[in-house]
Amino acid sequence: MKIVVLAGGTSTERDVSLVSGAKIYKALKENGHKAVLLDVFLGLEDVDLATVFDKGDELLGNIEHIKTQNPDINAIKALRKDGGKSFFGPNVLDICKEADVVFMALHGENGENGKVQAAFDLHGITYTGNDYVSSALAMDKALAKDLFKLYGVQTPAGFSLKKGEEDRNEVKYPVVVKVTDGGSSIGVYIAHNKEEYEMAKKDAFTFGNELVVEQFIDGREFSCGVILGKALPVIEIAPVEGFYDYKNKYQEGSTIETCPANVDQETTLKMQKMAEDAYNCLRLNQYARVDIMMDKDGELYALEANTLPGMTPMSLMPQEAAAVGINYNQLCEKLVKMALEK
Repeated sequence: MKIVVLAGGTSTERDVSLVSGAKIYKALKENGHKAVLLDVFLGLEDVDLATVFDKGDELLGNIEHIKTQNPDINAIKALRKDGGKSFFGPNVLDICKEADVVFMALHGENGENGKVQAAFDLHGITYTGNDYVSSALAMDKALAKDLFKLYGVQTPAGFSLKKGEEDRNEVKYPVVVKVTDGGSSIGVYIAHNKEEYEMAKKDAFTFGNELVVEQFIDGREFSCGVILGKALPVIEIAPVEGFYDYKNKYQEGSTIETCPANVDQETTLKMQKMAEDAYNCLRLNQYARVDIMMDKDGELYALEANTLPGMTPMSLMPQEAAAVGINYNQLCEKLVKMALEK
């Protein structure tokens, strides 16, 4: 089968996407497919469509590991010879049209917000993951929070705030301040007082024009993957220090992850149901990963849903799949099959 693994792009999660893409690419090649790893923004110059799927290793030499800091997007944009007016790089759409399926390894704004999915629908390109509507609903944390409340999925108290709006914060400190369309905990801050809160807003607004401010939940953090509406085992995430930020997510040894999580059966079932309910209220239809907090009293709170969960060597969803006997290569194959059947 001819498969494009689409990665990279111009979001702050570019490095995560490329590492995910490289691992997916290798797995698909091991599974016997003709795969090509393609940077959605940089594309490939002077490509021969007749032979492109017989190559595919062009990007692997530039992918090593995820750095502790998010990438310099302006430097990436400067690499485009055509000025980068279109999000799709040279020959990207043409190569994707030649594929049987595109494996979406994109993360962040242009990748998880539904825009690429909508473009692919118009071009008749088959792709892994959720459709453009559900992707857009889940990516907008303010809108997702409203839907959680509407459908009875408990979520931390909070509100959204656009740049320039009057702030009438009624949430008690500490609070979490995060950009509505970010990922990998980029643009996320914890404020314990008004001074920290004002600084957090200022910094978060550098990543986007709308924020979510919500009550900080002091407790344990979990995540639960959902595939075709059915929850996987729950995983617990315990950073060695600080919270589960960009560094702790991707630097080896920064976080202790336990799967299945060390909680009783009743709590496990409640978390899995919460993950499935969040998946359903956002109209998700393929796979996702739902992040959940449990406070010191045992109350559960859904934080958000990730519609294209990371597939790096340290990512959570592959660990959850492995707990039910689905190894990495099998997981990739399953997601491809789902895409062809949807």
